[in-house]
Amino acid sequence: MNKTTLILVILSITTLFSSYSQEKENISDQPRKYIPADKELFDTIVLMDKEFFDAYNTCDLKKQTNMYSDDVEFFHDKGGLMTSKKDIIDGTKQYICGKVTRELIKESVEVYPIKDYGAVQIGFHKYYNNQEPDAISIPVKFIIIWHNENEKWKLKKVISLH
Repeated sequence: MNKTTLILVILSITTLFSSYSQEKENISDQPRKYIPADKELFDTIVLMDKEFFDAYNTCDLKKQTNMYSDDVEFFHDKGGLMTSKKDIIDGTKQYICGKVTRELIKESVEVYPIKDYGAVQIGFHKYYNNQEPDAISIPVKFIIIWHNENEKWKLKKVISLH
């Protein structure tokens, strides 16, 4: 290899590493700020969340029943998996009605479309124990898979984390 060829190889390698280093510096380790890919879908899901949890907070069990998919899966980090809509509604009646209210932390909500199916909603919310009004409520994460069944939004899968 002559001197000119060697210099060209060294310059090429240096340029390649310099370009890679600059690209790497532009990649952030920080999460991106969430911007809805579909603002209309985002607004629809936030509205559906409000509709469902208004029913939850006022113990409108009929409305809740209608909003759950018939083959709902409810995952609770402490309670496990429930797949019976009737059992979920019965549990809500027994343990939630008049005892607990939920508040969405609106600025935490993210909604992502699921092609030809529906959407996934991720966010934080707080639960308040109505029997202990001075109890501190901390934000907890939730994930809901919404299924658009015949133009009606249904809660298909719920993951509740505490």
